[in-house]
Amino acid sequence: MGFLTPSPQPMPPADFLRLPLQERIRLLAVNWVDDGFGTPRVLHVVYVLKMLGLYFAVGLAITSWTTDYVSFTDPGTWFDNVVVYQKLAVWLMLLEVIGLGGAFGPLCGHFAPMLGNIRYWLRPGTIRMAPWGKRVPLTGGDERTVVDVLLYVAVLASLAYPLLATAERVTLVPAGTGPQELVPPAAFIPILVTMPLMGLRDKVVFLAARSEQYLPIMLFSATLGALALSDSAGADDFINLVVAFKIIICIVWIGAGTSKIGEHFVNVVPPMVSNTPGQLSFVKRLHYRNEPDDLRPSRFAWFMAHVGGTTVELIIPFVLLTTTNNTIAMLGAIAMLIFHIFITSTFPLAVPLEWNVYFGYIAIVLWGGFGDGFDASVYNIWDCSEPLLLIPVFGLLLFGPVLGNLRPDLVSFLPSMRQYAGNWASAVWAMKPGVEARLNELPAVENQVDQLQRMLPTPLEHDDAEMTLQKVGAWRAMHSQGRGLYSVLYEHLDDIESRTLREGEFVCNVVLGWNFGDGHLHDERMVAAIQKRLGLAPGDLVVAYCESQPTPWRRGRPQHYRVIDAALGVVERGTWDVRDCVKEQPWLPNGPIPLEVGWTATGYRRQSTLTTGKDPVS
Repeated sequence: MGFLTPSPQPMPPADFLRLPLQERIRLLAVNWVDDGFGTPRVLHVVYVLKMLGLYFAVGLAITSWTTDYVSFTDPGTWFDNVVVYQKLAVWLMLLEVIGLGGAFGPLCGHFAPMLGNIRYWLRPGTIRMAPWGKRVPLTGGDERTVVDVLLYVAVLASLAYPLLATAERVTLVPAGTGPQELVPPAAFIPILVTMPLMGLRDKVVFLAARSEQYLPIMLFSATLGALALSDSAGADDFINLVVAFKIIICIVWIGAGTSKIGEHFVNVVPPMVSNTPGQLSFVKRLHYRNEPDDLRPSRFAWFMAHVGGTTVELIIPFVLLTTTNNTIAMLGAIAMLIFHIFITSTFPLAVPLEWNVYFGYIAIVLWGGFGDGFDASVYNIWDCSEPLLLIPVFGLLLFGPVLGNLRPDLVSFLPSMRQYAGNWASAVWAMKPGVEARLNELPAVENQVDQLQRMLPTPLEHDDAEMTLQKVGAWRAMHSQGRGLYSVLYEHLDDIESRTLREGEFVCNVVLGWNFGDGHLHDERMVAAIQKRLGLAPGDLVVAYCESQPTPWRRGRPQHYRVIDAALGVVERGTWDVRDCVKEQPWLPNGPIPLEVGWTATGYRRQSTLTTGKDPVS
């Protein structure tokens, strides 16, 4: 790849677009091995500046301006003051909900402009997604109103308040701990009120803010922080607060590690490593069995996934959570820092880079033992002065991951802590010619093939832009569920070669302004909202959708899919065996994997109803 230009396409785009779909996926999957998404290096520089400049440096500067003991020019103070944990969490939540965090830029489907979120959520008339609709009073409908815009503004103001509030000194801390400050507990009350209200009106905003990560920090800051700052506070109250902060981060790690158990995650690592800028081609190819003929994960990829990934996220956080040994805690913190640096260095599609910076850094703050910080011998769950307090703390933090792993259809993959586990609700959209262009009729929407033709610094020609977007489809096919989704489309559409195929996450980004790997945001509810506005004919827009797989050791192998038509709704439900997915190549040279049909709409026929208009669904 060049500094200002993307990697060269593997063949002339005009010739590529004349190839059959199967051959296009094969060509781009093989190309992904060495080139990844082919992003110009200048965009990686933009991401680095955003991570280390806008987030980390500006966040530390704000912390320095609003505290007495943290100095921007004295790095030693960055690692032994717990107020940094609070301030950087608030700052990151604000950046995320604005759109300057994980969903920013080309790696998440925003090409020109690179910002989504706020451009949509300050505009009445855009599509919103209430989590429970009419079941919760005053939340029905799918159109953003002035009330929603004002509530979003209130969320922004509620985050600015604790960010800019002057910290208060903790009067009593344990011996060996330096002077400490905390954000005033009352400063967190507005966001603890406005964000849940916002979430009831639009779950997209709630999830975009990464509320499952940061609201617990703010809840404990408002409650346990109030105890630590009260006139009757003792040193134990401050210990309890820091221990709660440690539990939060460990539950996130362990939840993510648990979600990687199974047959999905090993398929995530090779395409992720292949997207690493500057990585040797030799190292990239080590992750595949026999590139270019066999792109299934190699044994080395399995080792990287389940030893370097799953094992690290399960064992080291458990040790950090339970250890009272300062040296072990420091070594564990360094290991987690390296873990997050590695993830960040790969620049994967739709990964929260700032979140990785935050978690790696905070691991050092909470367990590194630098300066007069938080020694594990003092700040551990065994020295919590109120052991019964740990029950609601663990209960609150474990509710989402436990329910989400047992019933993923009920919980977003974010509170389920299934970050980049490969076991996602996913979709591929298949549109007849001209339908994608009609998406531009929706408020604030410009489809990505048009965005790429005016993207700076190197606008693409139309065919080149189309080929670039089809790389994302090949990326999906390199994952387990992608092979199932394409199998569904092959089985249902006899005109698939003439259709425009798009990754559901990327479509969601332009329609709702944000997506982060959560297929629940672009299921039949979003399709129905689009249909309500565009009035498409049967077969114009067909979506192959799959739900993430429940915890494998409880529900076995099947993964559920459904076929959604914009005009007709859900027309088929069924399952596939994940083992059939992972044994095939991304381009399905042996044809579609077996599908077990569980239900079909009355009158619906494959390769007929959605392609010829015959046999309408009752």
